[in-house]
Amino acid sequence: RSPHLSLLFKACHLNERISFESSDPKFGVRPDGSLYAQREVANLSEPIQFMVTARGSKDTHIWETTVKLALAGHTLPPPINQVMCEQYKDQEVITFPRRHQRGSSTNGLRRQKRDWVIPPINVPENSRGPFPQMLVRIRSDQDKEIEIRYSITGAGADQPPSDVYIIDPVTGKMSVTKPLDREDRASYHLRAHAVDVNGNQMEPPIDLYIYVIDMNDNRPEFKNQVYNGSVPEGSKPGTSVMRVTAFDADDSTMPNGLVHYRILNQSPHIPIPNMFTINGATGEISTIAAGLDREKVSQYTLIVQATDMEGSLSFGLSNTATALITVTDVNDNPPEFDTKTFLGEVPENAVGVVVANLTVRDRDQPHTPNWNAVYRIVGGDSMGHFTIRTDEITNDGRVTVVKPVDYERNGAFMLTVVVSNQAHLASGIPSSLSSTAGVTISVLDVNEAPVFPSNPKMIRFEEGVPADTTLTIFAALDPDRFIQQTVRYSKLSDPGNWLRINRTNGQITTTAILDRESPYVKNNVYEATFLAVDNGSPPATGTGTLQIYLIDVNDNVPVLVPKEAQLCERSRPSSRINITASDADSEPNAGPYVFELPSFPPSVRRNWTISRLNGEYAQLRLRIPYLEAGVYRVPIMVSDSGNPPLTNRSMIRVKVCPCDEHGDCTAVGAVASASLGTGAIIAILICIIILLSMVLLFVVWMKRREKERQTKPLLIDPEDDVRDNILKYDEEGGGEEDQDYDLSQLQQPETLDHMMSKPAGVRRVDERPIIPESQYPVRPTLPHPGDIGDFIIDGLRAADNDPTAPPYDSLLVFDYEGSGSTAGSVSSLDSSSSGEQDYDYLNDWGPRFKKLADLYGGGEED
Repeated sequence: RSPHLSLLFKACHLNERISFESSDPKFGVRPDGSLYAQREVANLSEPIQFMVTARGSKDTHIWETTVKLALAGHTLPPPINQVMCEQYKDQEVITFPRRHQRGSSTNGLRRQKRDWVIPPINVPENSRGPFPQMLVRIRSDQDKEIEIRYSITGAGADQPPSDVYIIDPVTGKMSVTKPLDREDRASYHLRAHAVDVNGNQMEPPIDLYIYVIDMNDNRPEFKNQVYNGSVPEGSKPGTSVMRVTAFDADDSTMPNGLVHYRILNQSPHIPIPNMFTINGATGEISTIAAGLDREKVSQYTLIVQATDMEGSLSFGLSNTATALITVTDVNDNPPEFDTKTFLGEVPENAVGVVVANLTVRDRDQPHTPNWNAVYRIVGGDSMGHFTIRTDEITNDGRVTVVKPVDYERNGAFMLTVVVSNQAHLASGIPSSLSSTAGVTISVLDVNEAPVFPSNPKMIRFEEGVPADTTLTIFAALDPDRFIQQTVRYSKLSDPGNWLRINRTNGQITTTAILDRESPYVKNNVYEATFLAVDNGSPPATGTGTLQIYLIDVNDNVPVLVPKEAQLCERSRPSSRINITASDADSEPNAGPYVFELPSFPPSVRRNWTISRLNGEYAQLRLRIPYLEAGVYRVPIMVSDSGNPPLTNRSMIRVKVCPCDEHGDCTAVGAVASASLGTGAIIAILICIIILLSMVLLFVVWMKRREKERQTKPLLIDPEDDVRDNILKYDEEGGGEEDQDYDLSQLQQPETLDHMMSKPAGVRRVDERPIIPESQYPVRPTLPHPGDIGDFIIDGLRAADNDPTAPPYDSLLVFDYEGSGSTAGSVSSLDSSSSGEQDYDYLNDWGPRFKKLADLYGGGEED
């Protein structure tokens, strides 16, 4: 039973759409001419013979052929030669329509015959020729009367693409010159023309429509060679996975362009070879069977084939593509502990220590919410000593101490731990019994430091407690109850060194008086720190803080504030001094204060008076209208409110001075009030005068000493003074007479005659030449902008050629020293000469050259 038979019919008629019919009901013929079996053919011992009829669209033309069909293995007789269509083709003529008129004898009306409808011309693509291949013949009814010339116009004839169709101008036979490609152009529209030999139009143009008949010459092409899709594991049959698409360039309305899809191969074949199916028309791939398991197969590879001719493997063209289907993970595997019991141990009082490592297995995809483990302690840790953190890389659970454990209270913990995933289990997946485990944690005993029960410990005492007073017993307890250990005490911090502690029992006693007003006391509290050390191995040390709250007693007198003040010498309402007091004690041993003037000396109450403002402040002012300017020390008695009160006699230094109208001390008054009398001022002025006199005398003495030094005579004869021959030059130059130097250039000439006779450019004189000055070009008042450059060039040229323009000479100016010197040339001295030379004349040069005479004149003695 085969859906297709190896037989294909082709009709020769090119102007009509052909349909095929079979005389045997067991077989049928598709519109494209392919023969197929409509039902199973059995007992075919001999070849079957039946007729196939090809019928035109207008039933005007019918062709028949005989088919002999045999099963595979039987031999068919030689094929019957099909009748060619050439005879009919010669009769296929397209005639130009003519208009005929008929008269009516009754009413004189005329009617016009309708134009012929020219049927389209069908041309199969990819024809093998030979070319040119005739299609139709165009003729005019007038070709018997006159000589007609035929032509065609339009795209494909005289327009691009040119020369696809040609026509014989005499016979009117239109032919195609080359194979056609429907995918390139599916139809052509031409116009046929009939003219006489002179070019006169003999017939109206007719329209010719040429359709290119599609042939199956294009394979289906997939948009992608590799398609990627995914499907969750455990999906039900019928779940859509992906869609593949292929495109066929042939006519999609004909079997040539109708694509059919099928799956050729699935890899791997687990659990069955056909896990997926594909819709033959749409290319949609879906599951066809259950059993997708990512843990077994994570990806499937499908080879998908697309075939045209509605999937006919005998006549259709095919192409393939690859479909990669990834099985995505779902949480269908709960995490399970590797063992039911885990062990761990932790030292007491340790925090942040990992005490046990819990290992689990999960077959889901690693590092996804379906695989990531979440641990919970569901029993055995009511106080919250432990937590379990998940290792992001290994997925292990790390049991960690977050709150210290005490060996003396609990020596072991039995924890119940449950593990799950971040994502919930898939629907229908039960939890595993292996998701629960027990963790046994043993607590290790360590030597713990002694602990002070009250830390810090607060005690209260009045200040002023004398030395050697017992304050309290500050003892510590050793937490290690199962080990008998001894505790010893020592002092760690005692800012005022006021305390000591008994090493064995922790008794605290004083070594000095406790003073609340000491800088070591903050907010009435004195704080000291003590150590408690046991004799364990290794020894452990505990720290305790003792706070002593000192109760204030009235042991500090009040002090007057301010110590100095300023007051006008004449009594005014605004001239007063506000005073208060400060007391190191606290209430109620401080304010309110009582301010009084002492009765002795009597002048205090006679000149001053105090008025109370409130419990903290009072005012001091003059009792008399005027008091001489100066500085006065006024005693004031200040008493606090303690029980009993303490009184202090304080002095306030008051500067009395003359004041201006605003009540401010004047400058003179300020000096006077600064307690500088007239004698002191005079003494200061005398000191300043003496200092200036000493400076003046020193300057005069220096001037006189300089003058004496300049007028002092030389110790040697002026004729022997070699300084006369030491000449001072402003610049380097000149030279000695034994050199071949021309010194005439350095001598000042007495006349200029010899210079004036030299040509221009060789004068070398350091004075302005006495010759007429050059004439510079005169600049116009308003020069034209274009003449500025010429003016500058003319001026530059005149300055370069003007000998009177400075500088007059390029030589430097020297002082002329004369034509000779009494001293010999220094250059004539030759220290390297081995000859004898007499230096006795150095003895005649005086004391200053005695050393030099001894060096050079005493050679023979040495």
